[in-house]
Amino acid sequence: MLMLIAKVIGTTVSTIKDEQLTGQKLLILQQTDETGAAIGKPYVAVDTVNAGVGDLVLTAHGSSARQTAITKDRPVDAVIMAMIDSLEVDGKITFQKT
Repeated sequence: MLMLIAKVIGTTVSTIKDEQLTGQKLLILQQTDETGAAIGKPYVAVDTVNAGVGDLVLTAHGSSARQTAITKDRPVDAVIMAMIDSLEVDGKITFQKT
């Protein structure tokens, strides 16, 4: 399973979509490093934890994204599965939710 750290940078509204995605909250994310600094390109993920803009989250991708109760057997390639409270790397706190 590939898990990435990402920051929620926006929301997506789509009125015409696959019926299996009806009612799903879609958020725009940008991958970050362990300090929360942006890297990579933005992407869209299904939100399963009620995250919001500015939150640092953990995401699962590929077939692992279809393992949550909300995304099971749906056409999803990225899912937000956890909100991050803090990150510690080499004994140092690199991120702390305020």
